[in-house]
Amino acid sequence: LYTMYYIERITNMKKVITTLFGLFLFGTNTQAQTISGAGATFPYPIYSKWADEYKKQTNVTINYQSIGSGAGIKQIKAQTIVFCATDMSLTPEELEKDGLVQFPTVLGSITIVYNLDGLDKQVVLDGPTLAKIYLGEITNWSDKRIETLNPNIKFPDLPIMTVYRSDGSGTTFVYTQYLSSVSEDWKTKIGSNTSVKFPLGVGGKGNEGVAATIKQIKGSIGYVEYAYVKQNKLTFTKLVNASGVVVEPNAKTFQAGNGIINNTERNAWPITSLTYILIHKNTKDPKSANETLKFFEWAYKNGDNMALELDYIPLSTETKTKVLTTEFSKVKVN
Repeated sequence: LYTMYYIERITNMKKVITTLFGLFLFGTNTQAQTISGAGATFPYPIYSKWADEYKKQTNVTINYQSIGSGAGIKQIKAQTIVFCATDMSLTPEELEKDGLVQFPTVLGSITIVYNLDGLDKQVVLDGPTLAKIYLGEITNWSDKRIETLNPNIKFPDLPIMTVYRSDGSGTTFVYTQYLSSVSEDWKTKIGSNTSVKFPLGVGGKGNEGVAATIKQIKGSIGYVEYAYVKQNKLTFTKLVNASGVVVEPNAKTFQAGNGIINNTERNAWPITSLTYILIHKNTKDPKSANETLKFFEWAYKNGDNMALELDYIPLSTETKTKVLTTEFSKVKVN
């Protein structure tokens, strides 16, 4: 009887050990299937949508934190994340110095939004006027220079409150590139970077923070990626482009803009930009790097319609093929 008792105990212990070992393996595999990335808020809506769909199909979690391009670049250089998203492309010299590979994902746009009550028509602005507003030279919505662009709108006597990004931001980099291209004063006094010293106004963290601030302050004006306009139901301006044509922000004008600031194409939206991924050539975690490349390859093949639904413009087939054959091969995954 004692012998049978000990045999049964040993058998039960083996079952417990087998179960625990299986749980250990399962937990390890689950952990390995979570890929960490961070950076630009500009592409966050599409990366989030892609990640949700990808997890349904593969059970791999893409944990992307929307913290701004500047903070993302710092983290990828420190190798605390597997990949970084940035709207400011790095130079070949910067990529070589830090051992990084860079490739584009989608084309997006920056839209000018405002908070004014009682207007029955959409506001039209041009680049020089926007620059003067952000320089503090135009401070009231009833200014003649705004009225000249909008002869059929009766503007209120209301101070303008400019809103900008308080964090290091690729969106700010693209927006200030645009202001520098249309205003010599802006170019010489302020310039273009992920973070600049705005002469006046209030800051918001991320596209989300700017959108929230615009909704709260009457008379405010700011700049956000177009997906945030739709999500937050913000009112946006039309813009006079480099060809002198008044254009609205939409997929057709974004495509005509083609990622070129102040593109001279007749129907181009003047503030469009590619957004990029950064990943180390020689990563501390090759398995996660490989999963990251699989995710973006999947997005290239399956994510175009999702991008269009959020008014991002997918890359051309030619560009995708070039990225897959040249840039992806630079990353060591084994």
